Amino acid sequence: AALLWGTILLACSCGPGPPRVGAAPLLAATYVLDDANGLGREFDGIGAVSGGGATSRLLVNYQEPYRSQILDYLFKPNFGASLQILKVEIGGDAQSTDGTEPSHMHYENDENYFRGYEWWLMKEAKKRNPKIKLIGLPWAFPGWIGRGENWPYDYPDITAYYIVSWILGAKQYHDLDIDYIGIWNERAFSSKYIKLLRYTMDKHGLEQVRIIASDNLWEPISFVMMIDSELHGVVDVIGAHYPGTKTVPNALLTGKKLWSSEDYSTFNNDVGAGCWARILNQNYVNGNMTSTIAWNLVASYYEELPFGRCGLMTAQEPWSGHYKVESPIWITAHTTQFTQPGWSYLQVDGHLEGGGSFVALTDGLGNLTIIIETMSHNHSKCIRPPLPNFSVVPQRATFYLRGSFYMVETLQVWHSRLGFESGNSSLFQQLHPVNVWRGRFSLDLNVDEVYTLTTLRTGQKCGCPEPPPPQPFPSNYRDDFNIRNPPFSEAPNFADQTGVFEYFVNASDPGDHVFTLRQVVVQRPITWVSDADQTISVIGNFKWVNMTVTCDIYIEKPDDGGVFIAGRVDNGGIYVRRTKGVFFWVFADGTYRVTGDLAGEKILMKGLAGVRDNAWHTLTLNIQGNSASGLLNGYPLWENVTVSSPGNGWAALGTRSFELAQFDNFHVE
Repeated sequence: AALLWGTILLACSCGPGPPRVGAAPLLAATYVLDDANGLGREFDGIGAVSGGGATSRLLVNYQEPYRSQILDYLFKPNFGASLQILKVEIGGDAQSTDGTEPSHMHYENDENYFRGYEWWLMKEAKKRNPKIKLIGLPWAFPGWIGRGENWPYDYPDITAYYIVSWILGAKQYHDLDIDYIGIWNERAFSSKYIKLLRYTMDKHGLEQVRIIASDNLWEPISFVMMIDSELHGVVDVIGAHYPGTKTVPNALLTGKKLWSSEDYSTFNNDVGAGCWARILNQNYVNGNMTSTIAWNLVASYYEELPFGRCGLMTAQEPWSGHYKVESPIWITAHTTQFTQPGWSYLQVDGHLEGGGSFVALTDGLGNLTIIIETMSHNHSKCIRPPLPNFSVVPQRATFYLRGSFYMVETLQVWHSRLGFESGNSSLFQQLHPVNVWRGRFSLDLNVDEVYTLTTLRTGQKCGCPEPPPPQPFPSNYRDDFNIRNPPFSEAPNFADQTGVFEYFVNASDPGDHVFTLRQVVVQRPITWVSDADQTISVIGNFKWVNMTVTCDIYIEKPDDGGVFIAGRVDNGGIYVRRTKGVFFWVFADGTYRVTGDLAGEKILMKGLAGVRDNAWHTLTLNIQGNSASGLLNGYPLWENVTVSSPGNGWAALGTRSFELAQFDNFHVE
């Protein structure tokens, strides 16, 4: 026993804790871990979402070795986060939080399984962890699916065909097996459609693909499954979003797997890590959820877009190579490096007497992993839902191992302390093993800590060399889009906020504009939020004040077609409709406008330009202080327009409506 306590004191003495001398005795409690009477629910894994939307946009532009290092921290087993599930957006050509992601079928007679970056990301994840589970979920749909209505269920056979095409394309073109498919992110579900989707998948030999519904709230899906046995038969997992670690009676009564299929969504500092640590345990302890999936995987989008830095790590500077392995990565590792989908939770209450929680899992072959968290209320608030008050105090926890675990002699110990007071966190450190004496061991737990105790010896805290230091976006940036076989369909650093801008080969051009950037969405999609009525892609540094933007433009739509270039663009993502800035428009009818907003309602100047469709023209926008001027084909067209606000923002380009148009030789200084 003396040896045991010596080991425990060693294990718990890494780094400063509150002084014990003369302090009140610790709250002490005992907990029994036993598998003699069977096990709890099967563990399905911890994962993260890429998409919903365009959250991995900047990741693809990173140069090696930095891009591979980031991917290793996310997916490589026993390295960093070691994620067990990757959920991706099935692109729908529409705004889905931080940008649009391209559909594999822009038009009814169009199929292309190489657009965007989610195919690439899934392959990179599989390359590192062949066992990772893959989920696809649509946030939006191309407009043709709704036949003019903003609704995907009027023609459920078309919608099912569209989704099944994506699953088949993943296999045919990328050798990716999709494990789970969702219905419509955080929007209504249709029982008829879900049944038809199951039927269509089975008809195409996709019986192994499981259905998650409804990626929204626990209800009404749970109730409808209780009264509709056919629906109950085809839904495999009930997935709820931001459940606040709680479930509802009907969901439990269905007997189905319960997942928090989107959660976290919190700024990735130590409070975000505290949120993540708390819900990873308590989603099971309080809510019987056997999987928790973070939105989002990696914050690889301009930070000033909505929900900046709400990823498990940050990689938003491909131009510099800088990235940051944030604390939520190491909180994830406490679970993922010492469990596998297919393990089982033990049947145990899981609440600690002094506040906090623990879960225990086993592979059924003698291995045991215990994860303990003691996150305090103010240091573990997630972005949603509101967190009821609770208190956590320092405590001594004594665990009794029973059943097949009675013979365990030592447990490896991994520890994190989120140092809110000291500002000095200790993340995922291996401590001395704990000796188990006749099935018993004790731990002194402080507040805001995470412990993993495990029979597994495979844990590793890996590190790459420090990435390059941060740098702002280049103040002189150009792209001529002259690339014959681009690795991705979108030009680097352009972040589409409505519409989709793709590399295009202009086969009929005599030579100057063979390779261009083209806006390709010609019909308003079935939207998830309020996309703009115009298309727009932003680029650059949000802090820019004075700038000159130049771009060659080509209007393809006669009569009422139009395009713009812009500066000081102040908004995007779900707020794209309210975007302001300095917008220089030219139209196919020969007129031009200068407006203070994307909607074109705040007109600062207008007149005749002589621009026509199906011809190339060069636009230049110059903004200095409170004054803006514009050139057409190198000649002044308008000048001395007063611009008061916004005072800074991105550069941008786009079109008047959902219409085809081309851009070339973009330059911002």
